[in-house]
Amino acid sequence: MNNKNLLAPFKHPRIRLGSLICLVGLLVFLVGAHPAWFGVDRSPVIGFVQITVFLVGLGLICFGGYLVLAALWNGSPKSIVSDFGLRLISTGFVIALACGMADIFGLGSHTSPMIPYFGVYQMLGVLIGEIVIGAGMIMMIPFHKTPS
Repeated sequence: MNNKNLLAPFKHPRIRLGSLICLVGLLVFLVGAHPAWFGVDRSPVIGFVQITVFLVGLGLICFGGYLVLAALWNGSPKSIVSDFGLRLISTGFVIALACGMADIFGLGSHTSPMIPYFGVYQMLGVLIGEIVIGAGMIMMIPFHKTPS
């Protein structure tokens, strides 16, 4: 098999756009998760702004990943597993968003008037949401049988 056939799907504009959105999302996510790496850390705890920034980055990663994986199907009908994968990506992001913003929504342990910060249980909830997102992305990969 030559390299031209292998790289043909990556010339699709939606794959390039989705990859760019994923990279921007990763950068935004890293700024929110570790602002000290970029010299913008102002607080010893992870507060509302940091949580919001890394959740926006996670949303961009989900959207860009969906664009790339949907474009890899290249017009062929998607399988049921792929449709479930899309719903898992969405569900995982909602789980991460709800857990990350629990204090802001009044569901966490530090509701107003206390200063909200990212606690251990919120971290576990966001991690579970990210695992669900990853499972959904794996389910969206187009596995085709190769003729033997």
